[in-house]
Amino acid sequence: MVVAHRLDASAKTVHWGYFDAALPPLITVESGDTIVMSTVSGGREVMPQPPLKIPAALAEVQAHLVPVLPGHMCTGPVAVRGARAGQVLEVRIKQIELHYDWGYTLSRPLSGALPDDFAELHLMHIPLDRAAMTGRLPWGLELPLKPFFGVMGTAPPLAWGKVSTLPPRRNGGNLDNKELVAGSTLYLPIHVDGALFSVGDGHGVQGDGEVCVTAIETGLIGTFELIVRPDMALKWPRAETPSHVITMAFDPDLDRCVVIALRQMLDVIEREVGITRQEAYALASLAADVRVTQVVNGNKGIHVMLAKRWLQPKA
Repeated sequence: MVVAHRLDASAKTVHWGYFDAALPPLITVESGDTIVMSTVSGGREVMPQPPLKIPAALAEVQAHLVPVLPGHMCTGPVAVRGARAGQVLEVRIKQIELHYDWGYTLSRPLSGALPDDFAELHLMHIPLDRAAMTGRLPWGLELPLKPFFGVMGTAPPLAWGKVSTLPPRRNGGNLDNKELVAGSTLYLPIHVDGALFSVGDGHGVQGDGEVCVTAIETGLIGTFELIVRPDMALKWPRAETPSHVITMAFDPDLDRCVVIALRQMLDVIEREVGITRQEAYALASLAADVRVTQVVNGNKGIHVMLAKRWLQPKA
C-alpha cells in the first residue's frame, strides 16, 4: 500500500547551507511512498516590510539556526527503505504549491554573470498572487509563475563530509533547472544507503542562466513520489518531462559541461534507438537542444533536451 507522509520546514527539520551523509534521516519511507515537503528561503537580511508577512516557519529557522556553510535552507533528509549506494532514486514531482505570498530577487557586486557591471546591492520584494499564479515586479509587470525547486539532492558520499549546497554536484543539489516543474521526474545517483533526499531553494520563476544569481526566491510545498531504482546506475542526475529526456552536467568550465551532458545524451540515444554512436551524434545535432542551466553557482550547468518522440527504436 502506498503511504503518504508530510515533513514541514522548521528549526528541527531544516539543515542550512550544506549536505552531509552523516545527517540522520528525519523520516524513513517505503519505495513508492508519497511525501509532502514544505520549504522556506531567505536570511534576515532579505526579509520584507509589512504588509508582506514573514511565515512562522521561516522566522523560527532564522531564530534558531545559522548557515553551517554558505548555501540554502533545505528540508530533510528523507530516507527511502531499501535504497543502496550505486542505485538511483527516482523523484516524481507530483505537485508544487506556493508556501507564502511573496518572494525576493537579489543581486550584488562581484557576483552573477556580470560581476563587474553593478556597484550596488539590489533587492526586490515581489508579491505573489496564488490565484493568478503571477508575481508583480516593482514596475508593474505581472510575470507568470512556473514554480520549481532549485535544490533537490541525495546525500553526497560519506568521504566528502559537509559540502555547501551552492554548487550542483553528482548528488544533485542546486540544479536550478527550470524544467523540473510539477509533472517532471528527476533521477538522482544514490551515494549512501537510504539515499537521504533533501529539498529547498524554492523558485517562483527563473530563466535559463539565473544570471543575477537569484530567481524569485520563495518558499514552496512539494509533493514527491520516491522510488528506488535498483535497475539503474547513473553518474550524473538525469530528468524527464512528459515530452523530453534531459541529461545534465556541472563543472566550473561550461565547455566541459557541454561535453559531459552531450555524451550522456548519446548514451540514451544509442540505447533507446539502437543506432551507432556516430548516428546518435548526428541525431543530437539535428534534434537535441543544448541549454545553459545556470552560470552563477561555482559549478556551471548545461542540460541537453531531446524530445521523446525521436527515441523510436530502429526498425
